[in-house]
Amino acid sequence: MKIFRNVLGCVIGVVVGSGINMALIVLGPSVIPPPAGVDVTNPEALTNSIHLFEPRHFVFPFLAHALGTLCGALVAFLVAASYKIAVAFVIGTLFLAGGITASFMIPAPIWFMILDLVAAYIPMAWLSTRIGNRIIKRSSVAPV
Repeated sequence: MKIFRNVLGCVIGVVVGSGINMALIVLGPSVIPPPAGVDVTNPEALTNSIHLFEPRHFVFPFLAHALGTLCGALVAFLVAASYKIAVAFVIGTLFLAGGITASFMIPAPIWFMILDLVAAYIPMAWLSTRIGNRIIKRSSVAPV
């Protein structure tokens, strides 16, 4: 049963984290519009116009990666029956692998790729374990 809960935690963590990631990626252009004339849905157009992007245009991609990883790892941590920290870091590692893959496929400045790969995945998995431990401690102290 513990193995099932751990695997279920990983699956739910990936689904939740990916959903949050995609929601923020879709929301981003409506909050911070891309440069005029740039079609962010066309990979070729994006590659040809990436030089027009300012640092503010990378806020939502970073938030999507960081918050998607944080929420996915936290859900996985809370659902897992054992090895909670390891399960959270599995999610962080899976999202890091996705980030590495995306850095080869989607054009971005080097500074963003470094920031994203260093700060958005493994640190967020670690933070999810801290938050998860606090949630568990609070829920185990039942009010009288």
